[in-house]
Amino acid sequence: QVQLVESGGGSVQAGGSLKISCVASGNTESLAAVAWFRQPAGKGREVVAALEPPDGNRYYADSLKGRFIISRDTAKNTLYLQMNRLTPEDTAMYYCAAAVDGREPRFAFWRDWLRSAKYHYWGQGTQVTVSS
Repeated sequence: QVQLVESGGGSVQAGGSLKISCVASGNTESLAAVAWFRQPAGKGREVVAALEPPDGNRYYADSLKGRFIISRDTAKNTLYLQMNRLTPEDTAMYYCAAAVDGREPRFAFWRDWLRSAKYHYWGQGTQVTVSS
């Protein structure tokens, strides 16, 4: 079992920055990937970025590359998402997610990493609101 707890969401003006966090606990050594997703009100959930332990390889949704940065502090078991040049379209609930290793070959997972169904554990989310 893995538990994920997000924090750091809030309100920010357009053009600003925000950094959100996700603390992981439990069997974190079993993970193939950790990721950030977001879900605007009334819309579907979309991936933002993912990171592959233990090498730390990073993957980004094409539309967000260059503005958002995923990172981690392994000593603290914490995943971060630095969000820059925010726009009102970035307003959403942001979720931390994790995928368990070993359920499929890693190449198969990363071929399809954008799909939320690939992830087995989810946090409760943290709201980010960007005002114009």
